[in-house]
Amino acid sequence: MTETSSRQSTPKIAMLIAVVVVLAVAGVYLIIGQMGNGGDKSATRLTPDEQLSESLRSFAVGEMAKFTPTQGTPLVPDIAFEDGEGKVLHMTDFKGKTVLLNLWATWCGPCREEMPALDALQARLGSDDFEVVALSTDSKGLELARSFHQETGIKNLRLFNEPTSKASFVYKAFGLPTTILISPDGHELGRLVGPAHWDTAEAEALINAATKTR
Repeated sequence: MTETSSRQSTPKIAMLIAVVVVLAVAGVYLIIGQMGNGGDKSATRLTPDEQLSESLRSFAVGEMAKFTPTQGTPLVPDIAFEDGEGKVLHMTDFKGKTVLLNLWATWCGPCREEMPALDALQARLGSDDFEVVALSTDSKGLELARSFHQETGIKNLRLFNEPTSKASFVYKAFGLPTTILISPDGHELGRLVGPAHWDTAEAEALINAATKTR
C-alpha cells in the first residue's frame, strides 16, 4: 500500500471506529433504561379495573366465549331511567356493586330467549355486591316489559325501562341484546354482544371473578 492510500484510508477507519463507539454507548444506555423500568410492559401501570378486565379474558370460554374485556375500562356514562314503580334512577345509583347491564327489548327475539337465564343468574348470585340490571329499551314504556315478566315467570329481575333509545346510543349497543359488565367503581370491564346462556357454570365463574375482593 502506498503512503498516499494509507493517508486516505486513515480518516475512514477513524470514522468507522467513532460510529461503532456511538452505537455501543447507545446500546448500553438502552439496556440500563430497560433494566430501570422493568421493560415497557412492566413500566405501564394498570388501574385495578384494568387489571381485573384483563384477568377476565381467561374466563371468556364456553358459553362466555363472546365476552370481550374492554380496553382501558372507560367510565360508564350516567343516564336516567325508571324502575318498576316509575322512580327515576341513574346508573350511578348502583355504584359500589358489580353490575351486569343487559340492554334488551320485548320485540327482540334473542333478548326474550335469554331473559330466563338472566333471571336464574340473579337468583343465584344477586346480592349487595352484584345485580343483573335488565334495562328494557321499549319505546312504549314499562308495561310491555312488565307483561313479558309476568308471561314468562321472571321473578328475580327488577323492572327497568329507558324509552328514548338514549341507553343504546350512549352505551354503543348497536345490536340487542348487549350485555355490559360494570365494576363497582362504574367502569366497563367488558361486554358480550348477542344472546348468551347466563345460567351456566362459565357465566357464574365470570361473574364470581368480577365480584371478587380486590
